[in-house]
Amino acid sequence: MTTTNSLNAEDRARIKEIICDVLEIEPEDMTGTSRFKEDHEADSMGAIEILSQLERTFGADIDQAELARMVDLDSVVTVVGEAVAAQSAQSAQPVQPARAN
Repeated sequence: MTTTNSLNAEDRARIKEIICDVLEIEPEDMTGTSRFKEDHEADSMGAIEILSQLERTFGADIDQAELARMVDLDSVVTVVGEAVAAQSAQSAQPVQPARAN
């Protein structure tokens, strides 16, 4: 199944704001491809806090295994977009009634 990135510019800006708040950096110091660990000295606790805030903000579950992909703003936007799309697809699935045996 292919998921689409359903995030808009406002969502991307909110993601950037969350990341900058957690990492305590100025938004103008972060580009789409600046790497959190290498360029902004992020640690694993910061990554987990970012993940937690993104889940709360966007109402989607993001597996901690995705942290390995979440290395810069562009990749975080992709992961969050996939999680939101998956959540929407799951919500849109009709509930199947239980069959009596």
